[in-house]
Formats: sequence, C-alpha cells, structure tokens
Amino acid sequence: MKIAGYNKLDKPNGNESQTIMSDLIPPPIRVGAVSYLNSKPLIEDLEELADNAELMLDYPSLLADDLAAGRIDVGLIPSIEVIRSSEYEIISNACIATQGPVLSVKMYSRVPLGQIRRLALDMGSRTSATLVRIMLAEQYGVYPEVEPLPIEQAIESSSADAILLIGDRAIHAPEASFVATWDLGEEWLRWTGLPFVFAMWAVRRDQDTGLLESALCRARDKGVTLLGEIARREAPKLGIDESVAESYLKNNLSFYLGPAECCGLRLFQDLAIKTGLAPEGVPLVFRNCISAG
Repeated sequence: MKIAGYNKLDKPNGNESQTIMSDLIPPPIRVGAVSYLNSKPLIEDLEELADNAELMLDYPSLLADDLAAGRIDVGLIPSIEVIRSSEYEIISNACIATQGPVLSVKMYSRVPLGQIRRLALDMGSRTSATLVRIMLAEQYGVYPEVEPLPIEQAIESSSADAILLIGDRAIHAPEASFVATWDLGEEWLRWTGLPFVFAMWAVRRDQDTGLLESALCRARDKGVTLLGEIARREAPKLGIDESVAESYLKNNLSFYLGPAECCGLRLFQDLAIKTGLAPEGVPLVFRNCISAG
C-alpha cells in the first residue's frame, strides 16, 4: 500500500514517520470571528463542524487587519472592508445583520444631531463608523471631525459632541446624560426600508477554504436553534440579564444574507462612495452563496 509515495514496508525511522504524517495532515484554516455576543450564533461548534478550522476571536476592526495581512485565512469582517477592497470574496450567506433596532450599535449625542461637530468613534468599529457618518451627512448635512475612542477608554473621558459605541458596551451605555440616542439599525430601516449588514464571512481571492463554506452555514443553522442556550451561557460573562441577551439575539439580529440584505448592502456601498468613504469600482463577489442574489 502506498501513502504519499511511501511504501509501508520500508519502515522509516521516527523522524521520517513524523514528516510523512505531517505531509498528510492539511494545515489548519485560521478563522477569525468577532468576540461580541452577536457572533456567537455564527460559530456554534464551528471547530467540530469544520475538521481543520482554528478559531480566533477579536474585535471587528482588528480582524479586518488580520485578514488583510494574511494572519487569518477567513474572517467575519466589517462589511465596509468588503466594499472597500476588490481583494475579498464573500463565502457564506451567514452574516450579522439587522432588520430594525440593533441595540448594540448606538450613537449617543450631547447636543442636537444637527449641531454635532466632533464625533468619537469606537475603535472596534469600521462599518458602523462609516454608517453614522453617512447618515449625519445625508440627513443633517453634518460632517463632524472624528476622533478615536479606544476600546478600553470610558465614554466619560471623551468630550466629543457625540460618541459611537458598538458591541456589548453599547448595550450598557447610560442614555440619561445624552440629549439624543441613535440606534443605527433602527434609523437605517426607517430611512431606507432595508436591512443592514454589519459583518460577513470573507476571504482573500486566492484563498482555498475547502469545505469550510458549508461548515459556516451549518454552524449558523445550529446556532440559531440554540439562541436561548447561548444567551444563558454568555449573559453572565457580559454582566447583562439573561432575558436581555436572549431578546437581543432573537429580536435585534438576523444571521442570513438574503436578497433584501444584499440590496441594503449595495445601497450602503453607493452611499459610502457618494460620501467619499469608499472607492468606486469595487465589485461585490459572492463565492457559492446560494442566497446572495
């Protein structure tokens, strides 16, 4: 019997045997996912469903950098990154989207929205940072100066007129000390009538992912059947009530990239180009995504 050109009767020494076995085992596919609650349904048992997936968790903006630099092979990255680069393909109809209030993406303003001159942006965000600037420009004619709000920095330390927060800490932020609060998912739906896609699974054009594409969909499909269990598991880690976590996963998020979501994504791209926040001529490329029409 021959295995990778080796006859089992040849009896290699230990080092040769280890080399042969390592040649037979494919390298792991490094998969980067968002570390927030909203990604948990997309990665439920992913490492078991994908034989050679190695899962790493980080902030959305850092995942985008890792994918661009080749430190990961597949990333659940901000949708703005796919819109800005022709190097990426969307490889799954699993995504993080909303069809109304999203709860975890909010702008808190100390002044009326038309008077915002300085805007602090959560450094974990790129898609939401683009979206809020589009909406201020289109709805209020406001083009504020922007400054970073480090992930570890409390919102009280910023004197900006308005602050954009994403992820789990947006849910915790106090609303009483602000003049206005924008839930970006709710405002986008009111304005456009379309869902909004915050993050998608993407790869570089030359990346072979084997059977991972199917595993990503199966992980999502399993995760959406276990939203209550995920909420019970994750809520104590975040310091939020289990009912809040469960309602958030069930009522504020969508995990399917369908035709309506793609329409919202293309409108977001058009508006980002119009506002000068994305380049022209970048196609949205879907790799075997059945629902991406």
